[in-house]
Order: sequence, then C-alpha cells, then structure tokens
Amino acid sequence: MTSQKPLRIVIVDDELLARQRLEDLLRDEDNVEIVGQAHNGEAAVRAIRELEPDLVFLDVQMPGKTGLEVVREIGPDDMPATIFVTAYDRYALKAFDVAAVDYLVKPFDDERFEQAFRRARRMIELEKVDRLSSELRALLGIGARPVSGSATNSAAPSSAYIERIAVEMRGQTRVVQVKQVDYIVASGPYAELYVGEKRYIIRERMQSLEERLDPARFFRIHRSTIVRLDLIETLLRNPGGDYAVLLRGGIKLKVSRNRFEELEARMGLSG
Repeated sequence: MTSQKPLRIVIVDDELLARQRLEDLLRDEDNVEIVGQAHNGEAAVRAIRELEPDLVFLDVQMPGKTGLEVVREIGPDDMPATIFVTAYDRYALKAFDVAAVDYLVKPFDDERFEQAFRRARRMIELEKVDRLSSELRALLGIGARPVSGSATNSAAPSSAYIERIAVEMRGQTRVVQVKQVDYIVASGPYAELYVGEKRYIIRERMQSLEERLDPARFFRIHRSTIVRLDLIETLLRNPGGDYAVLLRGGIKLKVSRNRFEELEARMGLSG
C-alpha cells in the first residue's frame, strides 16, 4: 500500500454516538476514506465482504452477533486489520491484545485513539497484517489451515483464553479471576457470574463467553448456562428425560438433552 492510496475504513458499533466519535476522529486524519459503517454484526459481515476495507474498527459487544462472531464468520485469514473497540477492562483483554492490531477501551481519549490508529496504519503499510490471522484463529479456537505433510492442532493455546473478567460495580471496576467462577447464567443481554456466594453481572452474550473460556475448564450445559467442570459432583438422569448436574455445594443446574452425552464424555463417563 502506497501513501497515495487512501486507507479504506469500516466502522462497526451498535451505538450511534460511538460511531460518530470514531468518524469525527478519523476526519482529522490524512489520506483516510470511511467507506462504510455498520450497527450490528450481520451488517458488519456484509460491509467487510462487499467493501473490502483495509481497516475495521470493530465493537466486541453487539446484539445479534458479537465482534468475535463477525471475525469467525469472515474467517481470520480474510479479516482486514482490526482494532477492537470494547467496554472490557484492560485486564480482560489479553487475548485481544495479541489477536488485533490494537484495541480501544471505552471511553478512550484522543491520544489513545491516535496511538492505535498510527499502529494500524504502520502495520498496513508494512504489509504485516497477515501475521495476525494465526492469533485470530487462536482467539476463536480455530485450528490453523492444514499444511501438507503436517498435523493440524485445532485447540487454541491456553493463552488465547481469558483469565480475568472485568465487572463494573458502583462506578468501580472489579477484576474477577475466571478460575474462581462457579457457573454463568444468561439473563437477557447480560450474563450473571456466580462466584461462591457472590453474583456479578456483565453485559455479555453466552456465545461470546463460551468462545473465550477455556473448554478444558468450562462447558456450556444449556443454552443459558456455562459451568466449571471441576465443580460437577453428580450427573443426574431423571425418569422423565430431564437431565441436570449437581455441583459441590448443592447447586443443581439443568442440562440440555443434546448436550448431556457430550458432557458425559467430557467427564470421562461414556464409552
């Protein structure tokens, strides 16, 4: 990419004010063309495929399809350079830090935007974006493309999974260690984290959480429930065809019928 060619950019965020802020900041940059905007994940996929931008500002948390789901649908190898935009605390962004050109934590100031944008422009001009595709695959838990004569490992390294989750409480940010989370329950657009006797609420979809949690430690037993595997004490198969798990401490959680056999296998109880 030469300096004469405008940097083609797509902005993706479900919040109008957030899109407008990025647009205003980009208007002050030289040799930039905002070729499209999208307010949800489905529109983002269409815009990226049709417009083929050089750079995408991609919101992580959106209704319908999250930013990570957008990357998964496009495919890591076909994603342009990406700057994630998110409300996550920096401690919860270890995976994003290696998989994206950069990330912006809302609310961000002009200086932080400038730093991320300059880094993105530099990487695009030096044609170093391709190296990010492997990190994006790791973030999504997608194996690398098969190479002739070599085996493909579809499991993401443990470093690709989050170890901390940032929780907003009374104007403060608390960092919850993932290893302390007992189970997670969906509550509309939110998720409830249960840590012992405490409950924390975050704005996050179950699909996104499932992708970001280590599958060796967590399992989605129901469309609305994720549980830490080492807490499961008993698998319950009731006469009426209902399934459940009993956790240490006496908590009983429903298991979907189509997930029970896989759970048995994960617990080493099948075959």
